[in-house]
Amino acid sequence: MTVAVIPIIYLLPETFTFGGLTGDVILCTRWKAFACVAAGLWSGLIIGWITEIYTSNSYSPVQELAEACYMGAAPNIILGLALGYMSTIVPILCIAVTIFVSFTFAGMYGIALSALGMLGCLPIALAIDGYGPISDNAGGIAEMSELDKSVRAATDKLDAAGNTTAAIGKGFAIGSACLVALALFGAFVTRAGISIVNILAPLEFSGLLVGAMLPYAFSALTMAAVGQAANEMIAEITNQFADGLII
Repeated sequence: MTVAVIPIIYLLPETFTFGGLTGDVILCTRWKAFACVAAGLWSGLIIGWITEIYTSNSYSPVQELAEACYMGAAPNIILGLALGYMSTIVPILCIAVTIFVSFTFAGMYGIALSALGMLGCLPIALAIDGYGPISDNAGGIAEMSELDKSVRAATDKLDAAGNTTAAIGKGFAIGSACLVALALFGAFVTRAGISIVNILAPLEFSGLLVGAMLPYAFSALTMAAVGQAANEMIAEITNQFADGLII
């Protein structure tokens, strides 16, 4: 895709200018625009690769976490949370570098180009994300069919692959959403004629705190909904066992 983008940039003028957020004039060239797209594209690739390293059982982070399971639930939870937090470092650095390079080369237009570059792989990322649940179902089907344990051992690999592919799709989605949100914010600032956002102002700082809280609130609601649905499903299965509907 990096090579395929090169002929497209010749549809742009050799040099062009547009206004920045602070009223200055930004001079952009074809190759600066290409660098913005390439930065988003390769950042997405690195995010997907790092996600695979931290979620696939073929690499040491997950293998070390699996060994911790032998010590009990507490080490598993603690090391699992640490592993999850550690996995965010490289993706955040990639997004930060992409934003810096794109904004330096072409302002908010460069941010939009980098978002398009990262979204260029979206069809593949969505296909991978959709493949995850399909791969996961193999183990459940093997257990429900009461197949031999050797079959379950084979489907464990499909289960692991499903978890990894689902995580890779989420990484692309979150990274591109960050860039697109910044581009939309830039469009809002431009249309509203705002040149400075002062986070020390009470309203802006309050909004910052509320916005930082929203991901936790939505995550809590989602987890509670999944837990409630799981409890109801377990209760129904227990009742069917008691009534002799399931043997």
